[in-house]
Amino acid sequence: MSIALVTGSTRGLGLATATALVEAGHTVIITGRDAEAVQTTCAVARSVGLVFEGVTLDVVDPESVASLAELIQNKYGVLDILVNNAGILPEATDPASHDFASVAMFRKTFETNVFGVVAVTEALLPLLRSSKAGRIVNVSSTMGSLADQGDPESPWFSMLVPAYQTSKAALNSITVELAKKLAATPVVVTSVCPGWVQTDLAPGNHENAPLTAVAAAEVVVSAALAPEGASSGTFIDAAGPVRW
Repeated sequence: MSIALVTGSTRGLGLATATALVEAGHTVIITGRDAEAVQTTCAVARSVGLVFEGVTLDVVDPESVASLAELIQNKYGVLDILVNNAGILPEATDPASHDFASVAMFRKTFETNVFGVVAVTEALLPLLRSSKAGRIVNVSSTMGSLADQGDPESPWFSMLVPAYQTSKAALNSITVELAKKLAATPVVVTSVCPGWVQTDLAPGNHENAPLTAVAAAEVVVSAALAPEGASSGTFIDAAGPVRW
């Protein structure tokens, strides 16, 4: 039995990932910024026979992150799986027009999508190092692929949400650097693109996206449960490797 933590997991892809992991027999800690949403999600899960541990977590708040690490240390003494799922796309609802981009949007996006990931990962690394087979999954996007952004044949070529796209490119770089740092350990680090998912990340996703959260979670869970000897520092989606 593994101890797993999924950030941003009171709904959507995060909840689907947490649900799949708990159904597979793992102990799963779900997190969210809204304490009431965390409690409600745990209560709904219990009503259908699933048990989550719920913790309020704001990935951009150092005290919140430190409190989470202390809780896991005191209760379990180890963490086997970290899924960095929490992410935002505020540009999708930005009412202002910009010649290129908003510095405020960049700051807000990077605070959660990049700095939050670094903060949570750094705080939990001692616990992951204690695992016999630690796994870190960074939920990224092909929209952050530099190769796809520059390829006119890519379906993502015409997309222009620069703060979000560069935040995911930065997250991919974090995956590479973290994998190098942990090369002498059993910890495997993976960037995963779940695809275009029916979530609340951006308006229209529920109506237009082809993938349910449950279907999209499969590749995330696969990376979280990667077998011994799996490659570290990779970028994948359901079809296999994704171009950096």
